[in-house]
Amino acid sequence: MEPKGDIALIGLAVMGQNLILNMNDHGYTVVAYNRTLSKVDDFLNDAAKGRDTILGARSLEEMAALLKRPRKVMLMVKAGKAVDDFIELVLPHLEPGDLIIDGGNSHFPDTIRRTKYLESKGLLYIGTGVSGGEEGARRGPSIMPGGSPAAWPLVKDIFQAICAKTPAGEPCCDWIGEDGAGHFVKMTHNGIEYGDMQLICEAYQLMKEGLGMTNQEMHEAFAEWNRGELDSYLIEITRDILGYQDDNGEYVLDQILDTAGQKGTGKWTVLASLDTGTPLTLIGEAVHARCLSALKDARVAASKILKGPRRPFRGDKKAFVEDIRRALLASKIVSYAQGFMLMREASKEYQWNLNYGGVALVWRGGCIIRSVFLGKIKEAYDRNPSLENLLLDQYFRKVVRTCQPSWRRVVVKAVQMGVPVPAFTTALAFFDGYRSARLPANLLQAQRDYFGAHTYERVDRPRREFFHTNWTGRGGAVSASTYTV
Repeated sequence: MEPKGDIALIGLAVMGQNLILNMNDHGYTVVAYNRTLSKVDDFLNDAAKGRDTILGARSLEEMAALLKRPRKVMLMVKAGKAVDDFIELVLPHLEPGDLIIDGGNSHFPDTIRRTKYLESKGLLYIGTGVSGGEEGARRGPSIMPGGSPAAWPLVKDIFQAICAKTPAGEPCCDWIGEDGAGHFVKMTHNGIEYGDMQLICEAYQLMKEGLGMTNQEMHEAFAEWNRGELDSYLIEITRDILGYQDDNGEYVLDQILDTAGQKGTGKWTVLASLDTGTPLTLIGEAVHARCLSALKDARVAASKILKGPRRPFRGDKKAFVEDIRRALLASKIVSYAQGFMLMREASKEYQWNLNYGGVALVWRGGCIIRSVFLGKIKEAYDRNPSLENLLLDQYFRKVVRTCQPSWRRVVVKAVQMGVPVPAFTTALAFFDGYRSARLPANLLQAQRDYFGAHTYERVDRPRREFFHTNWTGRGGAVSASTYTV
């Protein structure tokens, strides 16, 4: 059997099938395999019908035999144990120098572990984030590969051929970094996605409940927003959702139960922020907002008992819609600023040397958070690759300064009307905290020292020099050990 395949893909769910078709469209011969063999035949006789450069394999042995060396095998299977199981099944059919790629939403610590494991056996490994959903996989996703550096030249041409392109034609795929870097960046992308979606939902609720706007009016507002600074995939689909009616003329959005699901990447992002000590407050609120939405029965019961203000809006509705737009833009900047802060800390922790402008470029097309906005982030890091925080960039400083009065009016008015806006609110609180030269943590440290002798630093002494006060006169001179979380 003469090896013909450029790459093999295991897992023929919709994402896997679409990636195979995408690769084949770009001239690559792809070997398709699925543990349930009937799915191989179904794929070849349906979506891949007539494509003689998509080869079906009925066993892992046949799959390996069909591949050119060094072999490249991509897994599109459920994250977790399934990835480890398939690695063990594939390993006996590979040899040193071959490459395994995990294209699922794996947790980055697993990718770090798997990279070390496979390199110890002489093989190469890539954990790559793939964003854009089913349509992205078929027409051009954002791809975020990380793992064994020697593996990148083996798949660079394939990945950069099939990925999305920016309006300037740049590929939305580049090497992210070693071991778990690719999956970490994909995880952070998903966390920012949580934040973006929550902010949009809060804007929607403010317009619907606070201003009493109709779906058509909101559809028109989002359509207008999508022609300006907020031009993005998520604003675009929100516009479409708000205007969508069924065959009976009913708005489908109004028939959807208000309980949100999640697959875990948002939670992983928040946990990573806690591990690195990064204040990822907005994404944290977005995750918790989904958790709160899941308490549907409890909320319905509480709504009959707990009362708050429901003041009708008085004022210029058109002007307030513009305030909401500006508050959304400013809060979005905070969300991305926090996400890039997280990647900055992780890059130090894991020695990844991430290219932040490059990450923004990879997200510029194909992925769920793709937007014009990301081009501005790339420009910020092009101006200053060592930029500590996006809020300090000249462009974003100007935007926030312009939006700040509207942002504050929106938060105040939402509180007065009793409309919950946790993401808008925490974004503003972070901004105010980040720009504060002095925070009340001095009192917090005094409290900790009072009840637990945890010590504190002084403003008139060098950093990392610690002191303890005997606040009551009853304690001794012994203090607790000092550590930083």
